[in-house]
Amino acid sequence: MNSIQLSHFLADCLADKKATDITLLDVRDLVGYTDVFVVCTGRSDRLVKALADHVERQARTELRLHPIGVEGVERGLWALLDFGDVVVHIFREHERVFYDLEGLWEDAPRVPYEPPAPTAATGT
Repeated sequence: MNSIQLSHFLADCLADKKATDITLLDVRDLVGYTDVFVVCTGRSDRLVKALADHVERQARTELRLHPIGVEGVERGLWALLDFGDVVVHIFREHERVFYDLEGLWEDAPRVPYEPPAPTAATGT
């Protein structure tokens, strides 16, 4: 699985648990430590924690992939999960505006991403 495919898998995991404003930034030509940032918003502290837990669990069970590092989850204001080629950033709305990763990395091309359509089984 390449980094774009992995970023789509992780973004789908976030979408499954109601993350909003999911953005994928291709930073391969800008940094040497990762290929893609996946950035999203969780509407509450509990949701930020739940999103981080879900992404970590799904990556482990579906791909046998463990994050290299996890930070920020305890407070629930933001979370970072480092999967090497892909780094997931989960923010509360205020923190996302404050850190403004999309502005900081405005030179990074956006990776096209469309969340999967909700299914009747999920009730949404």
